[in-house]
Amino acid sequence: MDEHNRPIHTFQVCHVMEPNQNNWLRTNWIPRQAAQKIYVELRFTLRDCNSIPWVSGTCKETFNLLYFETDEPQGANAHFHPNDYAKIDTIAADESFTQTDLGDRVLRLNTEVREVGPIARKGFYLAFQDVGACIALVSVRVYYKKCPSTLRNLAAFPDTVPRVDSSSLVEVRGACVENAEERDTPRLYCGADGDWLVPLGRCVCSIGYEENDNLCIACRPGFYKAFAGNIKCSKCPPHSSSHTEGSAQCHCEKSYYRTSKDPPTMSCTRLPSSPRNLVFNINETALFLEWTPPSDTGGRKDVTYNVFCFRCGADGQACEPCNSNVRFIPRSTGLTSTSVVVQDFVVHANYTFQIEALNGVSGLGRSERQLANITVSTEQAGPSLVGVVRKDWASQTSIALSWQETEQPHAAILDYEIKYYEKEQEQLSYSSTRTKSPSMIVTGLNPSTVYVFHVRARTIAGYSSYSPKFEFEAADQGQVLVIVTATVGGFSLLIILTLFLLITGLKTYIDPDTYEDPSQAVHEFAKEIDPSRIRIERVIGAGEFGEVCSGWLRIPGKKEIPVAIKTLKGGYTERQRRDFLRESSIMGQFDNPNIIRLEGVVTKSRPVMIVVEYMENGSLDSFLRVQELNSSLIWHSTPGIPHKQHLSRKSTLLFANRSIKHDGQFTVIQLVGMLRGIASGMMYLSDIGYVHRDLAARNILVDDNLVCKVSDFGLSRVLEDDPEAAYTTTGGKIPIRWTAPEAIAYRKFSSASDAWSYGIVMWEVMSYGERPYWEMSNQDVILSIEEGYRLPAPMGCPVALHQLMLLCWQKERSRRPQFNDVVSFLDKLICNPSSLLTLVEDVNSFPESPEDMPDYPLFISIGDWLDSIKMSQYKNNFIAAGYTTLDSISTMSIDDVRRIGVSLIGHQRRIVSSIQALRLQFLHVQQNGFHV
Repeated sequence: MDEHNRPIHTFQVCHVMEPNQNNWLRTNWIPRQAAQKIYVELRFTLRDCNSIPWVSGTCKETFNLLYFETDEPQGANAHFHPNDYAKIDTIAADESFTQTDLGDRVLRLNTEVREVGPIARKGFYLAFQDVGACIALVSVRVYYKKCPSTLRNLAAFPDTVPRVDSSSLVEVRGACVENAEERDTPRLYCGADGDWLVPLGRCVCSIGYEENDNLCIACRPGFYKAFAGNIKCSKCPPHSSSHTEGSAQCHCEKSYYRTSKDPPTMSCTRLPSSPRNLVFNINETALFLEWTPPSDTGGRKDVTYNVFCFRCGADGQACEPCNSNVRFIPRSTGLTSTSVVVQDFVVHANYTFQIEALNGVSGLGRSERQLANITVSTEQAGPSLVGVVRKDWASQTSIALSWQETEQPHAAILDYEIKYYEKEQEQLSYSSTRTKSPSMIVTGLNPSTVYVFHVRARTIAGYSSYSPKFEFEAADQGQVLVIVTATVGGFSLLIILTLFLLITGLKTYIDPDTYEDPSQAVHEFAKEIDPSRIRIERVIGAGEFGEVCSGWLRIPGKKEIPVAIKTLKGGYTERQRRDFLRESSIMGQFDNPNIIRLEGVVTKSRPVMIVVEYMENGSLDSFLRVQELNSSLIWHSTPGIPHKQHLSRKSTLLFANRSIKHDGQFTVIQLVGMLRGIASGMMYLSDIGYVHRDLAARNILVDDNLVCKVSDFGLSRVLEDDPEAAYTTTGGKIPIRWTAPEAIAYRKFSSASDAWSYGIVMWEVMSYGERPYWEMSNQDVILSIEEGYRLPAPMGCPVALHQLMLLCWQKERSRRPQFNDVVSFLDKLICNPSSLLTLVEDVNSFPESPEDMPDYPLFISIGDWLDSIKMSQYKNNFIAAGYTTLDSISTMSIDDVRRIGVSLIGHQRRIVSSIQALRLQFLHVQQNGFHV
């Protein structure tokens, strides 16, 4: 009985009183089956010889395990020969029991496992030899190990017995399940412990079948799969269907077609309708025909046009094809653009032109030709080019323009169009206006800003080309003063210049490192504070040199103001003290509402302290991540601008109709206000010749009015008075994710590299504090930027803001916007909030309006696009996933690219960069320059 009073069946022996014991117990014959190595598990009890009196010379505490191989069982009367048995091992107990255990019914059960092999015969016997121990054999389990049959990667693997040599594996080739085929030979390796290891190769479901629980099942009606692979069956593309199970492709509906080059994943398409809005413009030597694409392209992008020319009689009848002297530029057939130039026509004649629209399936269907017709008399002429444009006068916000009215012998001028934009900012923003007279006052301009103007005329025959560009500057705020005193002598002019400098408060930053004694710079630029006026409340953080605390500063004659106090920890070196105070000698030179304000320093007592204004909401990145604002914030309250600006009622109502918020936190106009404040602070630094070098959301502080202020000048350096100057660092860590590529590669910093960092800050703000480039390593970030990759627009980001980010991330630093340009642009967005309504997610395909069609090469198939970026090996991946046209890939993210099987990081970056380029082309044209 065991300790639970349950009966146990055992084989026992306990002849311990007599010496020279030789007792045997043998099993029945055990067939080997497939085993090459067997395992024997023994469970037994053994009594401690010391607990039995008077048996010290005869009692043993071990027994022997032996085996004997045969090809068949021995008969019942066969003589037992102990010498036939080979010894496996001598078995000893880990625990033995005593008389006390018997009384307490404590069962000290031992388990021992021994392996035997290789086994070559068909079966074997096991035997147990007792040499004088007190043993009870409770159970014997004989087994062998195998790798069980399994299904892996759509391949079946049979039961497999491992080799005797535990150091080698058994390679097993699998067989593909039904309706699957080998992609690479499926193999598994059987290990010595019966585990399958190292899966290699795979099977994939055949055409028309998809994987489901390690089986390949047929696609349902209405679905298809055109390629072998472990992807799901796809729903039939539009205008096609399948009616049987296991379809490899879907068949087109009536009047819809596919060409032989169209992949089965492509929608069935039809013939296009006729071109629209056919117009002409004519002068003495050329006839210009223009039209817009068909309203129905048949669902295809490979639309081309043929032009047919007929010369007709005076009554428009008796038309016959034009003779070969009439020339078409670039040609008359297979046009991919929507215009053609006709030359060498006969004057004083009537011509009829027909424009035919075709696409890839035009030769497959029978229907009427889709033509647009126009009749032209070569006596008509389009408007001439507008000549010289003059500036009559200019104020701070307006410029008056005039030009000579063009002479039009055959048609009256309907109106003039004036296009204008800030110099070098055409790609960022332009505006246009119309007038019926040859003069115009353009208003709403920025003072002291150079604008570029173009003018063109319109008649019934169409528009002329734009005039050459003319550059005019809006008046300076101090220009009136200069005009009044321009006739004064040199002494007066010097006085006026001095007054101008005093009025504008223009000053230049002085680098503390230029001082022979750095402490002199501290005393010159930072005010010494009596420590008794400072009351520290609590520790709010830790800096590089010590703790950061919040507290109060008592100002004589005024109430206490909240401050933040940076302290220098004890045991510092003189160099650490100098570096700590260096930031105060920098901050003390700044006076701007968007730069953190220095209240003063404590240097004559311990601890050494820097006292700055207290910013209630802390760093911008943390604030964006955790702050949840009341969703009822006033729409026209513009944060980040110390002198409040208010939107018009019309703008306020327009923007309130489509409130763009992030999880109920901020409106987009609030985020733009924050960005405007940061840009204003950086404009101030740039104007005084200062480079920050570490601009990031973590170094922007936010007060309780949501005003953002630039801080942390530990990495900052001075910029020399040279537009091409850049600071070269001598060491220190560079924040890779925020730093411009030239600064990373050559440690060259400039205001342009700060502009790059500002673009990253914009991305942080619009993504609510996400980490730029997510979990990519710094090295991957550097390689990605070198290959042209730029961060995609955050969710809910307006198109205009993402365009500004991309301008900040121009590879050529000379092409990045200056901070005064950024401030001006953001001011326009704030004053015209409707310009923020179009989000990047809203523009995810080709515009339906022909006027907004992008000027971008349209590839006939997905393969053409992949060929152009040398990624043609992924053609099947895109097609199998249903991406077959430019408009479908333009919505893809990097996760989508990974999902279709592009695993190499370099290839992912190249494809995503190309997709971004396509998307930006679509956005640029759809926004038509984006009026702000």
